[in-house]
Order: sequence, then structure tokens, then C-alpha cells
Amino acid sequence: MPNPLLRDWTTPFGLPPFDEIRPEHFRPAFEAALAEDRAEVDAIANDPFPPTFANTIAALELSGKALTQVSSVFWNLAGVNATEEMQAIERWAAPTLTRHHVETVMNARLFRRIDELMARRADLGLDPESDRVLELTYTSFVRAGAQLRGEDRARMAEIASRLSELGAAFSQNVLKDENDWHLKLEGEAALAGLPESFLAAAASAAKARGVEGHVVTLSRSLITPFLQFSQNRALREQAWRAWTGRGEMRAETDNRAIAAEIVALRAERARLLGFPNFAAFKLDDQMAKSPDRVRALLMSVWEPAKRRAEAERAGLARLAAAEGANIEIEAWDWRYYAEKQRKAEHDLDEDALKPYLPLDAMIRAAFDVARRLFGLGFTERKSAPRPHPDARVWEVTRGGEHLAVFIGDYFARPAKRSGAWMSAWRGQRNLGGRVRPVISNVMNFAKAEGDTLLTFEDARTLFHEFGHALHGMLSDVTYPSIAGTSVARDFVELPSQLYEHWLTEPEILSRFARHVKTGEPMPKAMIEKVLKARNFGQGFASVEYVASALVDLEMHLLPDAKGFDAAAFEAEALARIGMPNSIVMRHRTPHFSHVFAGDGYSAGYYSYMWSEVMDSDAFAAFEEAGDPFDAETAKRLETAIYSAGGRQDPEEAWRAFRGRAPQADALLRRRGLLEAVG
Repeated sequence: MPNPLLRDWTTPFGLPPFDEIRPEHFRPAFEAALAEDRAEVDAIANDPFPPTFANTIAALELSGKALTQVSSVFWNLAGVNATEEMQAIERWAAPTLTRHHVETVMNARLFRRIDELMARRADLGLDPESDRVLELTYTSFVRAGAQLRGEDRARMAEIASRLSELGAAFSQNVLKDENDWHLKLEGEAALAGLPESFLAAAASAAKARGVEGHVVTLSRSLITPFLQFSQNRALREQAWRAWTGRGEMRAETDNRAIAAEIVALRAERARLLGFPNFAAFKLDDQMAKSPDRVRALLMSVWEPAKRRAEAERAGLARLAAAEGANIEIEAWDWRYYAEKQRKAEHDLDEDALKPYLPLDAMIRAAFDVARRLFGLGFTERKSAPRPHPDARVWEVTRGGEHLAVFIGDYFARPAKRSGAWMSAWRGQRNLGGRVRPVISNVMNFAKAEGDTLLTFEDARTLFHEFGHALHGMLSDVTYPSIAGTSVARDFVELPSQLYEHWLTEPEILSRFARHVKTGEPMPKAMIEKVLKARNFGQGFASVEYVASALVDLEMHLLPDAKGFDAAAFEAEALARIGMPNSIVMRHRTPHFSHVFAGDGYSAGYYSYMWSEVMDSDAFAAFEEAGDPFDAETAKRLETAIYSAGGRQDPEEAWRAFRGRAPQADALLRRRGLLEAVG
């Protein structure tokens, strides 16, 4: 029987035939697809005719169809079903695909053709989008080492291959720690203070692991509420230490040596390409351009955030003392007393809020915002193929015309990587025919036996990831290499973070935040409390985030990281900036997957804050129009940002939408930190 990964799929919407695909199909499919792509690339490189945009750049854009298909299925499934079989394939596939990519970008004949086109760029008569693709293709080859020679060329290839191996190992170690650890809650003392919604989710998690009763796992949707509500301080500490100790719990999953080698190899890679350090290399083609600009942004927030956090800690200590707890506020106490303080200051009880935030209603809310802003319709297709029985599939249309397919995979489960993300099963392009995307959102909400209820932060995460999904689904460009989220890393978070704003619109909350049992809308008084409490705890949140971003930046500023000690460097870097001892980095080095499980956010974790400057200012455009759904502003937003992919420089895209440079004060205002500046 033919390998299902290599067939043309006749399934609804051309979705992968998930029920036919087995792990043993991937390696032979990869090998066949790699050989096919190599033949196509060689044919382009060895074309006897002089290079043109069509026979070189456009041809490259159209090459590798089979490899793209196999890769997209594998990497998506590897994230949501990381079985031992799939992880073994990943350990083979990561360096194999990297070596294939290196062979392509270091193909001397191919690069000569691209280089010649770049030299004649002004005379080619290209439209702006094609000209942009030529520039980006040339730049990507140069940044991958196409201009290197001799030993440097060979060493660059070795580094790329080794980094891919290390990234896969790092990710798998974190996943193993998350999968293997759980805390069984036994006896009344272990359950004290835990609300019914948490207990339902903890019982469901126990059942999934074959355990009686209730367990806390390292899924954020379980660990966070446990730290908020558990009255058992010893168990809170135990859970917190497991959460912050991922990637260094035991010898076989210790990521510290892996992180050290990755940092050293990245520094060497940058030097080979003529940069003083990896951060300078990484930021060279981003909006920020330089480490100095990134540090300036982060430090502009750091001091006011730290002052706010110190004031918050003092308030928590007073609250604990008033309750008779003679303790220093430790990291495992912070969320517990902060939840009490939030309830006292804003009369807002997270557990009273959750019945108004059922998962299905929040999905409908995200869809409705997209309908009102961009005219999209969502129809669930229950018979469509899906990557897991829990996943759901929707057809996305506009004006009756098919636009995309959206897959939502919302629940945590064993062998599924933690966190939340957007990915593409199929990207968009108009080259060689109109191809519409298949986009996925993956979450890790704790599944309950009945309705799954979300925290407000969970709902915000859902809106955030759906903003990424819209960036992929609304994409309307010619070339696949610039479609959807293929933009600068410090621009890619703008569409997602901007979309979060609509969740807190009173109009959306009043329509969709309805009690799961009574159907009654969230009371206006509760909505007002939610909105007033938006900036509660922003000192803590800003400190844990900015600390992570600064450590990421500083470790990648090292000119030569040989002998790098990840734990010592983290401790020293935090000491230099005066990190409060009762707060830890949002992502400590051994489990900082954004930075080490691949190259995406390396020297780039600042991107969320860089984009936050823009998203705060972008939503202000709707406020200035007097309507959060203003049609003219929404159309401009779609044209300049959501549908444009990487067809233009991010700063040009921003100005096309907003008409001016972003104003940073909006960030401090949004986080409620302006009054902390002094």
C-alpha cells in the first residue's frame, strides 16, 4: 500500500489522512521527499539558462512540495503526540533535515544565481512583493553561510547539524520531566482550599494517568491554580520546586550542559559570519536591529516593574501577617496570597469567575470578534480528519467562499508538549495556483468531565493564539516563504497580542461570558471588577518576564561562550539587575524552550514586549475611531498586517496601518507602571 504521506490527499479540504498515518511511515517518506527535493534544487542550480526570477527564485518557492507535506505533518504530530517512537524519529529527522538545508544554502552554483539576480535587482522590473522575496532569499542564504569558504564552511555545517540535535534533546528532556512528575493529593490537608473546578480537573488528570483520586501535574492549567488556592504550604513548595525545576530534575533529563553547548555554538556561528556575538547576529534582520535597543526597552520597564513588585510583596506580607502567618513571602507563597489580595482589593474571586468562562463560549467569542472585524464565518466539520479525537475542525469562510481550515486542540494529555502555540499544517500561497491554509491552535487546558472552565488568563491565552491563527488564515500573498507568520520575530507577536484586547471589551464579555449552568450573563459589576483588576499583579508579571528576556539577551551577548555554566550565569545575571528573591524567571534556563528547543526566540524573548509596544498603540487606533469594531480601521489592519505576511519590512507594515511610529508610553500605561516611574 502506498505511503499515505506521499499521496495526493482526497480527504475533505485536503487534510492529512490521520487514521492511516503511522510512525513507521515517516522515515521512508522523509527519505523519498528529501531525494525529490534535492533533485529539484540541483536542477535549478544547474539550469543552463541565465538566472531569472522565474527560473531561480520562483522555482525555489515551488520546490519541495513532498518534503513540505511530510515535514508539516511530522512536526505537528510530534508536538501533540510525542510518543517514544515519534521522539526517536525526531532525533533522526532534526539533524537530517538541517543537513539537507545546509546543502541547499551552500550549493555554490545555486547561490551564484541568486547573487547575480541580487546584483541586477534594480533592472529586473520586479513587483514589490517579488523584489522583497529576492532580498529575503539572498539574505537567508548569506546568514546561513553561503559566502563562507573552506574550513569555515564545513564548520558552519557541523554547527547547524549539532544545534538541531541539541534542540530536539532539550525539548524532549523538558517533556519527559513534565510527563513523569505528578503530585498525588491525599487526605483533607492536601485538598484544603482547592475549589471544585480545580478538583474536577485534578480528578480528570488522575484518571488520564491511571491514578485514583486527584493529582497535580506540571500542566500550567493545573499547577497555577494549585499555587493560587492550596492552603498546604509544604505541598505548594513541593509543586513549585517541580515546576521551576523542569529540565534539571535528574541526571538523564538535565538540560544545563545542553544549554551551555548551544550558547557556545551560537557564539561561534556568529563569529564565523562576522558578528561580535550571537545577539548582534540574530537582531541584525529584526525590527530592533541591535542589542542596545532591546536592552533599553527592557530596562525602561525593569526598574518601575521591580518597584511595583517590591510594593506588591510588602502587601502580601502584611496580608499573611494579618492571618497569623509569621513567614517571609517565598516564591511558592506569592500566588496564594496574591489571589487573596486580589479578592480583597477587587472583590474578584477566580473560582467565582470561571463558571462564566466555559471553553466553548470563549471559542465562540474569539470567532465572533473575527466575524465582526474581518467578516469570517466558522462552521464545525465533525466528520473531517483530525490529529486527535479531542481536536475539533472548522471550515473558515468569507462571503460564502472557502478561506481556511482551523483545527483546535485544546486539552492537556500525556505525551503532549506543554504550552500553547499556533502552527500550520498547510501554508498559504498563490504561486502556481491558489492554496488556502490549514492552521492549528494547540492549548493545554485541564480537561474536566463536564464543561471545561477557564481562568481569565486561560481565556486570554486562547485569544492570543487565535490572533496568531488569524495571521495564518488571512494570509494572502503570492510566495509561500513570506506567508502568514513568516515575519520578523519581534513583529510576529503583534497580531496575537493585539487580539487579546477584544477579550476585555465589555460588549464581548456581556455576550459570551455566561454562567455555564444558568446561562445568565456575567453581571456588569463583575465585568467592571475584571476590567479594574487587569493591572493587578503587574509588578510580579513584568519582573518574571523581563528577567527571562534579559538573561536570554545577556547570555547571547557573550563573544566566546566556551566553558559557559548555565546555572552560574543565570544566577549572576539576575544578581546584577537586583532580581527580587521571591520571584523567579518565567522560564528558567533548563526549561527555556522558547530559546533552546530550536532557534525561534533565541536572543529574541524580548519580542513579546517589543510587540506589546505596538499592540497597545494599535488597539488605540480603534479607540480613537470610537468603535472597537470600526470597519475602516479593521480593513486597514487586515491589509497592512494580518493578510500581508512578510511582503514588506515590518516598520513599513506598521506605518501603513498606524501612519506613524509606535508610542512606547502605551506599554507602561497598559501594564499600569507609569505611576511607578520616578
